[in-house]
Amino acid sequence: MASRPYVRPVPATAPPVLNVVDGAFVEGMSTFDKISPVDGAVVATVHEAGPELVDAAVAAGRRALDGPWGRMSTAERARLLRRVADRIEERFDDLVDAEVRDTGKPLEQARTLDVARAAVNFTTFADVVAGQGLDSYLTEMAGGARALNYAVPKPLGVVGVVVPWNLPLLLLTWKVAPALACGNAVVVKPSEETPSTATLLGEIMSEAGVPDGVYNVVHGFGPGSTGEALTTHEGIDGVTFTGESSTGSAIMRAVAPRVRPVSFELGGKNAAVVFADCDLERTVDGLARSIFTNTGQVCLSTERVYIERPVFDDVVAGLVERARALRLGRPDAPGTTTGPLISAAHREKVRRYLELAREDGAQELFGGGVPDLGADLAGGAWIEPTLWTGLDHSSRVLHEEVFGPVAALVPFDTEDEAIRLANDTRYGLAAAVWTRDLSRGHRVAQAMRVGMSWVNTWYLRDLRTPFGGAGLSGIGQEGGAHSLHFYTEPTNVCVQL
Repeated sequence: MASRPYVRPVPATAPPVLNVVDGAFVEGMSTFDKISPVDGAVVATVHEAGPELVDAAVAAGRRALDGPWGRMSTAERARLLRRVADRIEERFDDLVDAEVRDTGKPLEQARTLDVARAAVNFTTFADVVAGQGLDSYLTEMAGGARALNYAVPKPLGVVGVVVPWNLPLLLLTWKVAPALACGNAVVVKPSEETPSTATLLGEIMSEAGVPDGVYNVVHGFGPGSTGEALTTHEGIDGVTFTGESSTGSAIMRAVAPRVRPVSFELGGKNAAVVFADCDLERTVDGLARSIFTNTGQVCLSTERVYIERPVFDDVVAGLVERARALRLGRPDAPGTTTGPLISAAHREKVRRYLELAREDGAQELFGGGVPDLGADLAGGAWIEPTLWTGLDHSSRVLHEEVFGPVAALVPFDTEDEAIRLANDTRYGLAAAVWTRDLSRGHRVAQAMRVGMSWVNTWYLRDLRTPFGGAGLSGIGQEGGAHSLHFYTEPTNVCVQL
């Protein structure tokens, strides 16, 4: 995508962020402040939905399924998704501003990753659903009779979509696009930390011609609030969620009495394995991206780096150099590479892990504290990028997800040892292998107990391929036709010939 000029709008005083129900933008039962992670200022007033508005949103989705949306052909839905993508491009800067205001991430990342991927998600699933055919089988039965079997995919129904705060628009559209492509209606519950782009997408849906009630948004919190009301609602036919493993467990308990399907992409404690024959510069650059991108707040981030002993010192020196080159600052400041953590509460969580690492004997190679960025940013959720070595593998810091710009660097001596250490985790989301030996790259990547295993790269995605995790990292697969499996229920038709 070509570089876009960006003019930062004059900020409004705590603009309202409304719910979206049946095509209307509505107030909630109460409001709460959205606090900027950059400087602690109030940047928006968010309307908490409450149970009655969740009821209305689910009912609106059901009416949409029974109306014109439910009668729309696959080709018509695909054309509509492409119109949504076009409208995202037209509202590009509005979405960038909303995303940056909520998250504090650098403008360049919001432009080139978050908002750009939102449009691509809709075009990708428009293409996928348009290319789907029926599964059919001609069967020879006992006695010579023959039958034709074919499966008709039908929408799951009204789907609850619960979205995290780290890549809010990207992950929202990653779920909404295939859900709509399959003919479902959705009720979206964005994180209370990042509400703005979900509501703005409601405007875009209306502008693109998506029927009322197909896309609904309800704001609020989790337990005792909107999240609980949505996931326990009798009218929800399934729940898709990306976020912490503990929240995924809570959602599973919520849907269990009604036996509703779930699709979860949860946490990770991802490992990288670096062999002595790697391309050193390419490897260090890739590791730095995987550790520090989005201030480490990516489910696919690398928090454990296992390095073959002959190149351990060189890789460590290279990563420290990359960490020193990072520039923390306001999203629109020239040269900013790294934003804050999402909130003061999350910073306290990360700080506890920094203290725990220290108690466990970690040697801090870089960072380890809160930076002094001046009085105007003192109210923000800033943390220093941090690299450790010297941790025993029993340390909690090597087994629990920190979700910050941190990594433990650990030497190894043999391939078998590296595989054992990398797989010593309850998570199983992603791994990366760095080596010039292609045979070893294949071998080690396949030995990783994860949903995605990269060789000599990181975060390179073909959106048609399966994406998901094992263990505490999730249930189910997303991506291409794999996403469509969750959002549809097949009816098999058997006709004796």
